Formats: sequence, structure tokens, C-alpha cells
Amino acid sequence: MENASDPLPSDLVNALAMLAAERASRIAAEAAAARAQAEVIRANASATALIAHLKLELEKLRRQIYGTRSERTSRLIDQLEMQLEDLEADTSEDELTAERAGTSTHVLSFERKKPSRKPFPDHLPRERIVVTAPQTCACCGSSRLVKLGEDVTETLEVIPRQWKVLQTVREKFSCRECEKITQAPAPFYVTPRGFAGPNLLAMVLFEKFGQHQPLNRQSERYAKEGIDLSLSTLADQIGACSTALRPLHALIEDHVLGAERLHGDDTTVPILAKGKTATGRVWTYVRDDRPFGGPEPPAALFYASGDRRAENPERHLATVTGILQADAYGGYDRLYQADRKPGPIRQALCWGHARRKFFELADIAASARRGKLVAPISPIALEAVQRIDVLFDLEREIKGLSPDERLAARSESSATLVADLKLWMTSERARLSRHAPVAKAFDYMLTRWDGFTSFLENGRICLTNNAAERALRGLALGRKAWLFAGSQRGADRAAVMYTLIATAKLNDIDPQAWLADVLARIADIPQNQLSQLLPWNWQAHRTALEAA
Repeated sequence: MENASDPLPSDLVNALAMLAAERASRIAAEAAAARAQAEVIRANASATALIAHLKLELEKLRRQIYGTRSERTSRLIDQLEMQLEDLEADTSEDELTAERAGTSTHVLSFERKKPSRKPFPDHLPRERIVVTAPQTCACCGSSRLVKLGEDVTETLEVIPRQWKVLQTVREKFSCRECEKITQAPAPFYVTPRGFAGPNLLAMVLFEKFGQHQPLNRQSERYAKEGIDLSLSTLADQIGACSTALRPLHALIEDHVLGAERLHGDDTTVPILAKGKTATGRVWTYVRDDRPFGGPEPPAALFYASGDRRAENPERHLATVTGILQADAYGGYDRLYQADRKPGPIRQALCWGHARRKFFELADIAASARRGKLVAPISPIALEAVQRIDVLFDLEREIKGLSPDERLAARSESSATLVADLKLWMTSERARLSRHAPVAKAFDYMLTRWDGFTSFLENGRICLTNNAAERALRGLALGRKAWLFAGSQRGADRAAVMYTLIATAKLNDIDPQAWLADVLARIADIPQNQLSQLLPWNWQAHRTALEAA
């Protein structure tokens, strides 16, 4: 193709030849653009179909999550959500590419059904930005314009965090009669001299113990915002807040240990000791009566220890005589003895732990990743998983019913399934070598059968210990961020804060907002009214104020 600055031919023959060449070049360019656009549209259609399929699979898997959390299901959801995220981004890029490649040639386009955007919450403040209206008509130039209406487009925006200094002024007055100076008393502060406000303290506490952000990272982030809060300064505030909040921890402790049924579990936590890290433990005991329709609010209690000796749960549960749902850890055994004072605790073992041992031998996806040398899938383990899953399905149907209703339903359906399961397991175990992997899974259940079948005798008992495992899940994820606790006292302090934050979450309360309000009021409230600040009472009080 010739440049626009080239001289045009003076004779008609050459001019016609140039026009023909220009037309052929334009037709070739339009055809190439149309082919490119068609390719993008075909790729877009294929990706859109795959997106629809993935969304369908995700929806099916999410329905299963509401019951027992399956190891295979959780992995599939993570993988599918990552794949769906990439496909959605790829499809948007392809649509923009197709629009830019479009020419005057018409190509039948494929329109992807985009997800509908939910309206923004009403409680968010609105700021109107009015685009300057035209002063004259773009068609005739007249200035006689009359407003017919307006179109409003809403865009979600975020305002960067703002820092401010609050100055509390206490004026002094002198009496003209006696010359005595009068001044209002200084307000109470959670920390000495009121260095940090309750909202700042709540943010630091929640980010450290709720979001697992160490104080050194917080200090660096604040410095980038122009606020100099050193690590030692933040640590001082953490210690002061922990001391102020311990009375609330004591109230939650009494509430949890007074339950008729508890979930118990523990996890490792590295503790720095003499230049190295020792493996300590964080224990949790969860009170959650909602599965059997109990009226008492849920709460979680945490303790920290330097080891996993049996003395720890014995000390934690010294006054408990109800039901303990836990795994088969041998450290709990002395709690179940008949001669225990003040009385034996009833054992209720977790079917989720038992199912997991069979599931590991029947995990098709994991076996495929290991390659050809992996042991084949165990059909016996697969059948065991399927039999146990039927019990889980029945449990979902009676969730939230009273203990008597749950017990009646189990006597009608689950008892027969459990008896058949034991007969089948005993028969299959007799044919297996003691060294067979699936034999160990059978022995784990058969040697503890009374603990696994206790749910058939008490409607308060659940089939799994998932409540305690969920309480520890955030802590297990946080270990990767903070690596270790600085000392045993630091681990104890963390246990106090985990108790407060986990209890707030169990009651569907924003932990940071609750901590901010508690830190602002706890210094002034009488000790006999401290229970008003407990998460469930705090929420009821706020609801009543909003209604008024």
C-alpha cells in the first residue's frame, strides 16, 4: 500500500489500478479482522460453556458443605474456584479484544450472560458527583434546554484509613468565695494515660489475634501511613488490653465449663524457649447447644500449655461432669474413669475422625496424583465411607431438633445402620491381615465401639467433633504468619484473646466492633454488671437500642 504523501497518478488507467489495489487491500484487511473476531468469539463461547459447567459443579459441592465437610469436596471447591476465577478473567479479556478487532464487517457475535450485580447496601453513604450539563443543544445550538430527568450510575469506592488525635479537655474553675479549684475527674482509660483509643486498640488486637498479623508487620504498615507506633509500644498496649479483658474471659470460662456437653480438641503451637522453639499446645473447648435446640448461647474457650500431657485436660475440666466430644487421644482416658471426682465424664467419639481413616485409603484423586507406584484404591475402605455417609445424611435431617426428638429418630433409623455396620466391619476384619492398612482403620473403631455409639443413647451428642475443629482452624492457618509464640505467657495471652474473638464469631458478631465498644466501657462498668458486655448480651442490648 502506498503512503498518503505519494503523488497521485495523472492518467486514468493508473488511477483506476490504484483504486483497485486499495479496494483489494481493504477487503483483505476486513476479512482478516473478521476471522480474528470469529476465533475470539468461538473461544469465548467455549470458555463460557466451561464457566457455566464449573458454576454448576461448585453449586453442587457447596450444598454438600452444609453437612459434614468432606476432604475431597473441599479440595475440589478450591481447585474449581481458582479455575473459574481464571476463566472469568480470560473471557473478559477476550471480549475486549473482540470489540477492538471489530470492523464494519458484520459477524454474528456470541453474548455471554454476565453475572448480575447486586445493589449496594443502603447503609453506605452516597456522594453525588454531577456531571456538568451542556449549555446549548448539540443539534441546533439553541440554549433553551429543559431538564427531563437524570441517569445515576453507582460506583463502589473506598476512603483510605484516616488517623486523628482526640483531645480530652478538662477545664479548671476557681471559686471566688473559697478560692478552691474545681475540675472534672479524668476519664478512665483501658491503657495507662489513654495513649491509644478503643478503636485503635481493637484494630491492633483483631489484626494480631483474628487476622494473625504480627505486631512488627502492623508497625511497618502504620509507619507507611505516617504514624510511628513501634513494636514495643504496640506490645505494651496488647499487654494492657489483655489484663483489662481477663474478667470477660473468666465469665466465658464459667459459661463454657457449665455446659452439659462440650467439644474438645487441641493443636500444636511453636513456643520460643531459650533460643529454640518448643512444641506447645493450644486446647479448645466449645459449647454449642444449637444442634439439639439448646437455648444457651455458643462460646469457645482456649488454653495454652507447653506439652500435651494428660494433666492439662484434667486441669482444664476439673469441674466438668457432662459429655465430652473429642478424638481418641489417650490423655482424656482418666476423665472417663468411674472413680473420678467429682464424677466421670461421658465419652463421645468423633465419627469424622474414623471416617477420615477410611477416606485416606479410598481417595481416588490423591492416588492419581501419586502416580503408578501408589497402592490401589481399597474397595473395603470405599464401602466403609459410603456406609458412614448414610449416617451423616440422617444427622443432617434432625439438626436443631430437641434431644428427645433426635434420640427417637436415631432409634428408628440410625441404630439399625450402626448394628449392620458393626457386623460388616467385624466380618471384613476377620478376613484381613493385621498389617493391612484398612485393618488399622477397623481396629480404631471396633476397639472403641462404646464411645462411637454413645450418640444412640443421648440426643445431645453430635456425630462429629467439627465444632472444636472449626474453632482451631483459624489458629492452624495463622501459624504460617506468626511462626511461633514468643513465650509461654505470650501463648496464654493469645489463648485469652482467641477465646474472646472466637466467641464473638460464634454469636455472629463483628469481633473488632465488639472489642472497640468493650474497651471503651469496661473501665467504667461495675463488676456486677460486667456480664452485659458478653457477646450475646451485648448484641441483645444493641438490638434493643436500635429498636428504640
